[in-house]
Amino acid sequence: MSLEGFHLTVEDLHEHQTGSRDDRHLHVEIRGERFDTSLSEAAYAGPLGALVFFDDDTPDRLATVARLWAAARGRRIPPDQRLTLQRRHRARQMLRVVDARADGATYRTIAQFIYPEYETDAASWVGSAIRETTIRLVRDGMKLVRGGYRAMLRRPRRRR
Repeated sequence: MSLEGFHLTVEDLHEHQTGSRDDRHLHVEIRGERFDTSLSEAAYAGPLGALVFFDDDTPDRLATVARLWAAARGRRIPPDQRLTLQRRHRARQMLRVVDARADGATYRTIAQFIYPEYETDAASWVGSAIRETTIRLVRDGMKLVRGGYRAMLRRPRRRR
């Protein structure tokens, strides 16, 4: 990629391609950042442009275009604001507890595994905050598996 008279081309994307679904949908990695791209027939004619739909996801799409531009230009890439470290950690925990429940584990067994530093004896289990947290983690994990991951991949927005 030439930085002088900068423009991004399909050939540039192919140089960084890590996979594809077909000829039009490429997975690329530039400077350690992964991007999914969809190419139109016109994309092969010269410099690439970005088509951004105006809907509820427009802010996420614009942020991704800015991140791709920065990566291609060799500039500092802004962090992906959709998944903070805390949200990534919680999502990982949710998937683990959903798998455990699918294998027949009780909430208490899951709590002992996820939170080994807390007491989960029978006497204190019923009123335990860890019990409530574990149940909530399983419930939220089930929502995630049933399609809630789409909402997780959007930046948090204030409801008006």
